[in-house]
Amino acid sequence: MARPARRSRALSQNFLTDRATARRFARLAVPQGRPAPLLLEVGAGEGALTDTLAPRCRELHAYEIDPRLVPVLRARFSGTPHVRVVGGDFLAARPPRTPFSVAGNVPFSRTADVVDWCLRAPALTDATLLTQLEYARKRTGDYGSWTLLTVRTWPRYDWRLLGRVGRHAFRPVPRVDAGIVRVERRPTPLLDAAAHRSWCDLVELGFSGVGGSLHASLRRAHPRRRVDAAFRAARLDPGVLVGEVAPERWQRLHRVLALRDRE
Repeated sequence: MARPARRSRALSQNFLTDRATARRFARLAVPQGRPAPLLLEVGAGEGALTDTLAPRCRELHAYEIDPRLVPVLRARFSGTPHVRVVGGDFLAARPPRTPFSVAGNVPFSRTADVVDWCLRAPALTDATLLTQLEYARKRTGDYGSWTLLTVRTWPRYDWRLLGRVGRHAFRPVPRVDAGIVRVERRPTPLLDAAAHRSWCDLVELGFSGVGGSLHASLRRAHPRRRVDAAFRAARLDPGVLVGEVAPERWQRLHRVLALRDRE
């Protein structure tokens, strides 16, 4: 089977070539005994992940933006009727209305856009993505710090780092290792709709930036005595930086500063 002469730099292509990694990724994306009714694959490339994901799905839509690779994929999976190769940009796809999963080796330069697409899809159940390792660690709190996106979405999504993939598992070899990040919608949100709105407002305020101090940022909208009480409830030092506050402690802050007003 012929391969394209070279990767497309514009598309940020680094093809996964290590078979053991592909099998491991498939097990993490679709655990044994939990077949995905519908799985959308981002950036199928030459089909390394498609091949391992297909047996675990009832229906698989493999998206590939590079027109040189689409006929290669269609030929490879011509005998697999439940695999549909879609030529085009995954980000331009309309999310399915029925529950579905997302998986794929995401071009590093498009990771944020792909994650945003997933979080905006009402019927998404989970997304398991190969991303730049630094992105995966930042989003999942592996550095001991948490980003605005992670905290803001925490009541509805669980973020987890499932593993590390060495850069030599890809061709051409990228400059950095990759990580496997999983974003899973909670079966029951931690907050109802009204409380979720106040959660987002609180988190946005906290990350709005007064020298990185969460305490100072929150005092712009709440009396100092209330902020002090919330910090005591969350067992936080007033000098803590906003990125150092774990989502669980945000829940205690929210309970004192927002939910108490509803009681």
